[in-house]
Amino acid sequence: MISALLVKELRERSGAGMMDAKKALLETDGDLEAAEDWLRTKGLLKAEKKSSRIAADGLVGVKVQENQAMIVELNSETDFVATNKEFVELVNLILDEGFGVSQKDELLNKSVSGKSIQEIINNKIATIGENISLRRVMYINGANIYSYIHNSVSNDCGKIGVLVSLEGKKDDDFGKKLAMHIAATAPLAMSEKDIDIDIVNREKKIIGEQLVSEGKPADIAEKILSGKLKKFYQDNTLLNQKFVMDPDISIKQVLETNKQILISFVRFKVGEGIDKKEEDFASEVKDIVN
Repeated sequence: MISALLVKELRERSGAGMMDAKKALLETDGDLEAAEDWLRTKGLLKAEKKSSRIAADGLVGVKVQENQAMIVELNSETDFVATNKEFVELVNLILDEGFGVSQKDELLNKSVSGKSIQEIINNKIATIGENISLRRVMYINGANIYSYIHNSVSNDCGKIGVLVSLEGKKDDDFGKKLAMHIAATAPLAMSEKDIDIDIVNREKKIIGEQLVSEGKPADIAEKILSGKLKKFYQDNTLLNQKFVMDPDISIKQVLETNKQILISFVRFKVGEGIDKKEEDFASEVKDIVN
């Protein structure tokens, strides 16, 4: 028996229809990840990446200071609170007082005027009346660091934040454009060798099952698999992506032309992978169990 809650979770992950989600779970004995892969194999998955879902509100904040930079994600329950002046000030306080700290727990324990940052957050929860949590933090350094905030509510806070570190000549215009490119394309890693092997193996498995279902001969299937993996790397690794400002060249090529080396990058999008509550689920439950 597949529960209504399990069907709901798969629908939120995949964007698939209710009956397709239920069928996928029945086919995979209730295994969520296998069911998501089954939907992809059948061409029924509408959302390719779970991480692309905006499922929580809040803000991403960035701070760049000389050769150091920091990015944080502070979550709230509603967008109304996230765009509130008090919430924006809280993000800025965390960036200012916690600057240089790379571990979330260490940052939350940092003392500011006799109170830890966690205590300051707790006080805001009490006054605002909504749950607030620091979800993640990252710190990078380098000679040339550039930042970009998308859907900004202030200079350094918005819904997507990017930091990118380059080595070579300083070029503020290109640095900002590259950060904007990262915001738009959401690369999984810098290059092929940096992608998690589990992600690659999962992609191979899904492509392989699609080719088998299409009845492709083994020798042809192998060539198609190779081509599809090449496309996967091109779409998901920053150096191989086509530059959004000039689609005729790759990021690797434009860096070589500019005599620059990509050192690191980080991209935070508010609510990646966090499930939002839906207020009315009763009608869906009724439809599923009938």
